[in-house]
Amino acid sequence: MKYRIEHDAMGEVSVPADKYWGAQTQRSRENFPIGVGIETMPEEIINAFGILKAAAAKANHVLVPEKMTEKKAEAIVRAAKEVESGELKEHFPLVVWQTGSGTQSNMNANEVIAARANELLGEKACHPNDDVNMSQSSNDTFPSALHIAAVLSIENKLIPAAERFIKALRELEKKNDGVVKSGRTHLQDAVPVAFSQEISGWRSSVERDSEMLRRSLEPLYELALGGTAVGTGLNAPEGFAEKAAAEVADITGKPFCTAKNKFHALTSKDEIVFAHGAVKALAADMMKIANDVRWMASGPRCGLGEITIPANEPGSSIMPGKVNPTQCEQVTMVAVQVMGNDAAIGIAASQGNFELNVFLPVIAYNFLQSVRLLSESIEAFTDRCAAGIKPDREKMRQNLHNSLMIVTALNPYIGYEKAAAVAKRAFTNNISLREACVELGFLTAEEFDRLVRPEEMI
Repeated sequence: MKYRIEHDAMGEVSVPADKYWGAQTQRSRENFPIGVGIETMPEEIINAFGILKAAAAKANHVLVPEKMTEKKAEAIVRAAKEVESGELKEHFPLVVWQTGSGTQSNMNANEVIAARANELLGEKACHPNDDVNMSQSSNDTFPSALHIAAVLSIENKLIPAAERFIKALRELEKKNDGVVKSGRTHLQDAVPVAFSQEISGWRSSVERDSEMLRRSLEPLYELALGGTAVGTGLNAPEGFAEKAAAEVADITGKPFCTAKNKFHALTSKDEIVFAHGAVKALAADMMKIANDVRWMASGPRCGLGEITIPANEPGSSIMPGKVNPTQCEQVTMVAVQVMGNDAAIGIAASQGNFELNVFLPVIAYNFLQSVRLLSESIEAFTDRCAAGIKPDREKMRQNLHNSLMIVTALNPYIGYEKAAAVAKRAFTNNISLREACVELGFLTAEEFDRLVRPEEMI
């Protein structure tokens, strides 16, 4: 491999000749060999840096044109757009486990954009710190990149995935209108419920989660950009915070704005904790839905067997013909990961000391992993499981009429205690509720048939 010599305030460093990054990125590569090639800075963060560096260059050109000339600004914006699009991702090698402020990833962006801008210009006109990082600090750019990445990933990935799932559930609900089955509470038989009503509960849960995700976006639209090192805005021209945020909004088409209090924006991560809480709520509901589906599909002969789900692949290396609820299992595993990530994010967010939180990369890594995994999980579950759910109507009917809890319909006529005696006698003697009720002399067979109609109990 060929190398070139780069330098920074600490001296000279050898850098791969075919890469745009500079001395500070190279030092980080050498000092943090932790999770290399696996736990690198999320692409969403890198893309967000491209957005905010372009926005900063545009704002600086308007506010300090004598420093950020039109030539420099145009070159930086072109290079930054290449970063945003992912064209230059091979030039971003840094891992999550670095400085807690994300300084080295900010410098990685500065160095790559400066090198590419200079290449476009055919001269060394742009400096990583003086030009690409003008009016900024790692302390305000990384929190801003985090907010940009969080908003775009939730709006462009997670909410659309949830909406597709809602649509699939709505269609499943319509198909199963009028299908009545035994309800269950505490994993025990309960009074009847329509299968469509059960599905409507799933749908409503995901709709509410989607609504909470949208609400969580509002605080994330506020950007720390312009606070620079400690929130005072040192070295940034007046109006930079507002102008830079407006440029981010223009680039993304989202209503980003400058944070009202930069001291809060640099040190507190409460907006991210709040948003991830909504992500976790969706994961929790997906866990419940997936578990309901695999319970009802259990069997096919020795379980509940009330529904069938698509057979996507063989379920066993030793038992021929076995099919497992694998899509339900991937959903529940992803949900567990999201819940674990929530704990990590909450703990990391609590560690802001004085003017800065220095757990930013791990917060970003966990947050964006949660959104990505949950989005992909829901998409797969929608297409490969939910859309193919079919009720076994005969099995549902058998379970419904065999349930002891339909005795609840008799409460208004013979009272709770007599109804309980009927259920106990039926269970103990392995006879029907009808037979037990007649034997106890509480009702005639005709009266029982008139009063106990499971399909009408929903």
